[in-house]
Amino acid sequence: MHSIPDPSQVRFTGPLAAYAPALAEELAALGYTRTSATAKLQLAAQLSRWLEAAGVSLGELTAEAVGQFLEERRRSYASGCSAQALAPVLGLLRRLGAVPEAAPAAASTGPADVLLDRFGGYLASRRGLTAPVVGAYLHWARPFAEEVLCAGGAAEVSAAEVARFLAARLPAMSGKQAQMTASAVRSLLRFLHIEAMVPADLTGVVPPVASWRLAGLPRALSSEQVTALLAACDTSRPAGRRDLAMITLMCRLGLRCAEVASLELDDIDWPGGTLTVRGKAGRIDRMPLPVDAGQALAGYLADGRPAAGTRAVFVRAKAPFTVLRPSSVSCVVARAARRAGLGIVHGHRLRHTAATATLNAGATLEEVAQLLRHEGIATTVIYAKTDRARLAQLARPWPADGGRR
Repeated sequence: MHSIPDPSQVRFTGPLAAYAPALAEELAALGYTRTSATAKLQLAAQLSRWLEAAGVSLGELTAEAVGQFLEERRRSYASGCSAQALAPVLGLLRRLGAVPEAAPAAASTGPADVLLDRFGGYLASRRGLTAPVVGAYLHWARPFAEEVLCAGGAAEVSAAEVARFLAARLPAMSGKQAQMTASAVRSLLRFLHIEAMVPADLTGVVPPVASWRLAGLPRALSSEQVTALLAACDTSRPAGRRDLAMITLMCRLGLRCAEVASLELDDIDWPGGTLTVRGKAGRIDRMPLPVDAGQALAGYLADGRPAAGTRAVFVRAKAPFTVLRPSSVSCVVARAARRAGLGIVHGHRLRHTAATATLNAGATLEEVAQLLRHEGIATTVIYAKTDRARLAQLARPWPADGGRR
């Protein structure tokens, strides 16, 4: 008969012995079970013994030293051999200042990186672009720099090579991706000509990519699909109750994934029936909390949300009970859609669904703009194209006499 694991029974020797109580408290606060916490402490105890035997101080516990420890552990163990396994331990030690902060990844110094570094400097200093915009240009220009410019030399690049690269790339991209790629390549070619790195100005080779604003239609789910999506959440499990609450809020209030992830317990006003939403650019709105969304939220908080050391409403279903990232919220929607047989559906589709359903129920564009918390109605106008009943009133009858009236 196996004894029940007890974190307090893990014995430490070496430099981490003084931090053992703090580590145990940290793992308990993160929601680890006794068994999981014991395993994490045993891993930390082994790391402490290794540090002592190798003569490595805590101040020398760098990423390289951690890699050496894990490599040695892999010789005898099949689990707990990754940097992720040590993340809670190292996270606490770094917050306490006991070990060095994780060093940023070393920058690559290949030919493409050198060229793009110069290009980025040009965009920032000569064109006056902000750092995020410069980063976007470098991202979209990198394939061209690596596959064309650095493969055969920038001075040798020809119009035919540019055209071949674009012809192979752009058709497989979305309209926005193709636009960004063409713009970045055109700007890079202009920079090369200004710097006399290419003999001719090849910017004219890059064609404009047509992409009209508000040309597409929002891809909303039907009411039947929404019902199937909600039914795909297994409310017999805590994770299912959490997923149901998140998806209901997104379908009813059009919340973005980041807005769901940033919700805190203090944002819920139960007596007033409202929800405080923190949106883009620091915008804060108080929204009415629909009955079904409130019921799903209450069900999760009462019997689903684990005791976590955070005020965030939605947390991981398994330890460590940390805040969900926006990308995790979208993945929750995608998994539920897959179980419901709806194919690929991500979080933003539910925002379109909320807006389209509200408009089709008789709301005005101004009211939909308030629901979505748009700065102006211009962004909301696209949803006018989804109200087919009203659009039908504007449609002229098809001429029945060959076009003569």
